[in-house]
Amino acid sequence: MSDFVVMAKPVGSLCNMQCSYCYYLNADNGSAPPHMSDEILETYIRSYMNAVSGKVISFTWHGGEPTLAGLEFFRKAVALQKKYLPAGRECWNNLQTNGLYLDDTWCRFLKENRFDVGVSIDGTRFIHDLYRHDTGGRPTYQRVADTVTRLKKHGIMPDLLCTVTSDTAANGKAVYEALRRFNTGWIQFIPIVRRENGSVTEDSVTPQLYGKFLKDVFREWASHDMGKTNVQLFAETALVLAGGSPDVCWLAEKCGTVLIVERDGNVYSCDHFVDRHHLIGNVLEDDLGTLAESDAQRSFGNAKKDALVRQCRECPYLKFCGGGCLKDRFANADDGEQGLYYLCDGLRQYYDYAVPLLKKSMELSAQSHSSAEIMRLLFKK
Repeated sequence: MSDFVVMAKPVGSLCNMQCSYCYYLNADNGSAPPHMSDEILETYIRSYMNAVSGKVISFTWHGGEPTLAGLEFFRKAVALQKKYLPAGRECWNNLQTNGLYLDDTWCRFLKENRFDVGVSIDGTRFIHDLYRHDTGGRPTYQRVADTVTRLKKHGIMPDLLCTVTSDTAANGKAVYEALRRFNTGWIQFIPIVRRENGSVTEDSVTPQLYGKFLKDVFREWASHDMGKTNVQLFAETALVLAGGSPDVCWLAEKCGTVLIVERDGNVYSCDHFVDRHHLIGNVLEDDLGTLAESDAQRSFGNAKKDALVRQCRECPYLKFCGGGCLKDRFANADDGEQGLYYLCDGLRQYYDYAVPLLKKSMELSAQSHSSAEIMRLLFKK
């Protein structure tokens, strides 16, 4: 049995929004059926449960917009999980959504079945509505904000996922404050890097802006919210400082442990590489555990470490970032070697600033200082 995760796409790239920066919209060219069939769903759940180890079996539902599969699809998924759940083990579900369809009925279902929920919301109303429109071109911020409030009313504290575009990065403090006001406890920032005709797009965040954004947000967090709000990148940095290894694939030494199952049952190496070159099998024909351990998948995962440029191999922050995501390793290193992570300089700016402060905060915590005292002492003039 293996330790790997599957991100299931019950409706593939279909979505009820058309975010201007989306890398996944129409990724499968609409060639697959509208949603995952009952046969594929059942085979996937049974195969995955048989393949993974550990007491808790984790299911992640993604898209596109997974709620387009309908509530009955997820009722069926939960019933199948109960049917095939091995004795002595637990099942956990995570739904990543844009939130537009989550009415009270959906929220009751998610609460009753203990789903964790991630909601995509881009900080301030202005920035969110600049990029995140519905299929009719209408703004969506207020509807998504209302969904976050509705989830909380039903006892669900959603993770907030915020993309970092060039506009977001120029307004780090305002974006963080807008997300913090929802008081859900967890925030994740996802940098947008897109290329068209070989050039980085204007909405993509630059390395310089990314570094400034991370430092602005870190200072605001470390000054006001340490111990109250978790920011994924900051938590991952602290984990490494405590002697651990990054949990997030794009920061890890190797990747390849997050497979993608599309609505037609096809299995791919990674969410950013859903293409014929990274198609490794189909759940109706192949065992998921075998695919996770296949030579093709191992090679894909090892490439993250094997393809590091010298600048990365010699960098003191390599243990924190793993050289960055493979999809964005197209920049030139200082010595001209090609294959550096595009946002490397931004991450270096962040680590230069945040690592000493996190080290100090951990020392103060070991001395039994409270979070309030630590925040005051970190920025004491």
